[in-house]
Amino acid sequence: MSGFDWPGLMRAGLSRRALGGLGLTPEAFWRLTPGELRLMLGAEAAAPLGRAGLEALAREFPDRAPGGAKGGTDGDGD
Repeated sequence: MSGFDWPGLMRAGLSRRALGGLGLTPEAFWRLTPGELRLMLGAEAAAPLGRAGLEALAREFPDRAPGGAKGGTDGDGD
């Protein structure tokens, strides 16, 4: 994810509160979603994913791998 400043986010999440961080344990930090971390750092909530965004994700990450082989489970029992 090129849009994330991971070193900066890690410093903010893992640094002690006295230093302006959240004081999270590594386990707690890595269990957060990016949206949860953004909220904890004071950013506004991201807009919910709409149909256009979902369709764009489906195009970018299809259930089938190139060549027609299944790339994941789709719940049809195959």
